[in-house]
Amino acid sequence: MTTVRKAVIPAAGLGTRFLPASKSIPKEMLPIVDRPTIEYVVEEAVRAGIRDILVVNGRGKGPIEDHFDREPELEAALEQKGKHDLLKQVQALAELADLHFVRQHEPLGLGHAVSVARDDVMVDDAALLRSMIEIHDREQASVVALLEVEPDEISAYGCAVVDPIDGDEFRLRSVLEKPKPEDAPSNLAVIGRYVFRPAIFDALDRIEPGAGGELQLTDAIGLLLKEETVIGRRFTHGRYDAGMKVDFLRANLELALDRPDLAADVEAMIVEVVRRRGLA
Repeated sequence: MTTVRKAVIPAAGLGTRFLPASKSIPKEMLPIVDRPTIEYVVEEAVRAGIRDILVVNGRGKGPIEDHFDREPELEAALEQKGKHDLLKQVQALAELADLHFVRQHEPLGLGHAVSVARDDVMVDDAALLRSMIEIHDREQASVVALLEVEPDEISAYGCAVVDPIDGDEFRLRSVLEKPKPEDAPSNLAVIGRYVFRPAIFDALDRIEPGAGGELQLTDAIGLLLKEETVIGRRFTHGRYDAGMKVDFLRANLELALDRPDLAADVEAMIVEVVRRRGLA
C-alpha cells in the first residue's frame, strides 16, 4: 500500500502575465497581503500532512529559496529591536517543511516540471488536498482536482471526460488539453492539484512534446488511464488563480478580510471606494 509522502510545486514559469513586475521578481514571490504567493502553497501541503516538498524552479528564482532559508543578519536585527513576533515568523519559515529545490533549465511545460521531481492558491485550510489524499489512500489510485467552469473558459484548461462514482467523485475516462468550447465534452476543468501514484513518472517518460515543445501533463494522465484508475475530485470554492490579475487582487481582498488585524480597515476601505465610485 502506497501513501502520499512528497509534494511537487512547479515554480519555473516565466510569469509573463505579471510583467513588468515579474521581470525582476519571481511571480511566486508577489505578495498576497504580506506573504508571498508560494508560501500559501507550501502551507497548504503542510496542512495536508506533507512535509517533504520539492520546488521546481528556474533561472532568476533564487529569492524563493532565500525566502525559506535562515537569514542571520535579519534575525539579529529583529532581536535587537525587540520585534519578537516578527522574529518568530521569520524563523518559522525555515522550519515549515523539508524543502528541496531543483532547477528546470528550460520552461518545457508542467509535465516536464513534474518529471524532474500552476499558480493556484487554495484558501480552504487544505480541505481539498486532504480529501484527495484520503481518496488516494482508500482507492490506491491517482486523484486530480476538478472544477466546473463556464463553457467559454474550458479552453484554458485540461477538460475531463468522466463517469460518476459518488457525490463529488468521478472516474476519469479521458482528458483533453485546452479544447475549443464547441468541442469540449464537459465543463469539468482539471485544476492545479494532483495526487499521483508512481506510475505517472513512467507515463511522463513516454509522452511527446506538444505545442511550443512543451510536455503536457494531460498527455501523461491519458497514458496513465490506459493502465490504472484515475479519480476526479470535484470542488466548488476556495481557489484563486494567482497568475491572473483579477484573481490575484481578489485573493488579496479575501485573505485580508480573514485577518483580524486587517478586516475592519479593509472592509471600510471597500465600502468607501464603492460609495465614491457610485457602485452602490
